[in-house]
Amino acid sequence: MSQQNTVWKIYLSGEIHSNWRGEIEAGIEEAGLSVELFAPITVHEDSDDCAAVILGEPESPFWRDHMAAKVNAMRTRKLISDADIVVVRFGDKYRQWNAAFDAGYAAALGKSVIVQHAPGLTHALKEVDGAAMAVAETPAQVVQLIQYVISGKLNR
Repeated sequence: MSQQNTVWKIYLSGEIHSNWRGEIEAGIEEAGLSVELFAPITVHEDSDDCAAVILGEPESPFWRDHMAAKVNAMRTRKLISDADIVVVRFGDKYRQWNAAFDAGYAAALGKSVIVQHAPGLTHALKEVDGAAMAVAETPAQVVQLIQYVISGKLNR
């Protein structure tokens, strides 16, 4: 059975301070895979300011963050719900609580989750890793996983 006409939807969740998304995009393009990539808002200021700019500045920082989280969640929930695969990357510079939440949400929806992080984060992310279908250390490994899942061919 051919998967050639299938366009796989892949959501790339996680840290926004490195070019890992670009590396995955380049690898998928190089492999010639039929994939559409989606991501959260990756401009940190826009993600933080969206609700206040659109709806008005709230009375406290708590409500500012609360409102922004809900506005951003409209996008995140839709894109994760529509995804065939959810890739969640954890960097070691910041704590990505939102990425952990995305991984849990995707797992609860029965989505295939690939987690990517450095070996030094294994203990801290053991529950997230436990819910994933695969745990990779590099964007190149993520691309290889996606290529294998889509094509069914293992490049040795």
